[in-house]
Amino acid sequence: MPTDLQSILGVLAGIGLAAACGFRVFVPMLVAGIAVRSGALTVSDGFLWLGSTPALIALAVATVLEIGGYYLPGLDHLLDTIATPAAVVAGTIVAASFVTDAEPWFRWTLAAVAGGGAAAAVQTATVVTRTASGALTFGLGNPVVSTAELAGSAIGSVLAIVAPVVAVALLVVFLVWLVRRARRRALVPA
Repeated sequence: MPTDLQSILGVLAGIGLAAACGFRVFVPMLVAGIAVRSGALTVSDGFLWLGSTPALIALAVATVLEIGGYYLPGLDHLLDTIATPAAVVAGTIVAASFVTDAEPWFRWTLAAVAGGGAAAAVQTATVVTRTASGALTFGLGNPVVSTAELAGSAIGSVLAIVAPVVAVALLVVFLVWLVRRARRRALVPA
């Protein structure tokens, strides 16, 4: 189990990056890869590939394609269908990569629950938002939603690296807001 401050900050960075995967799957992984390559973040030995040149090139290409795809009407909804499980997987992987001082069983359990769970919660919120935007604006508002999601992913990723405690605190606030909003909607008769 992580015990020192550096390890705890690594776990928080991983969870923050995982949550950002809920907005865009590849942006946080690219940001994490750049941070690993520059030495700003330390990952577990099995995840050093994240900062390799081939990984950075692949993540950069995937990031550009993903961002562009969300601006194409119709394709954005298809991407949401694919992105939901992909966000959970990416969130789990990125969270696990930053749990450096832990037994594998703990690393993967924490990554699946906290990282995959954070990515799933954020991704679910984006799917609901995009669906509502599509229904209310006939898809014309979806580029605005796409831009907000991209900003959330980029800002969340950088914040997770620079100030992981703040990133996770904002994630908790976001999740509490989502739960309260869902409860209010459940109480309002249709």
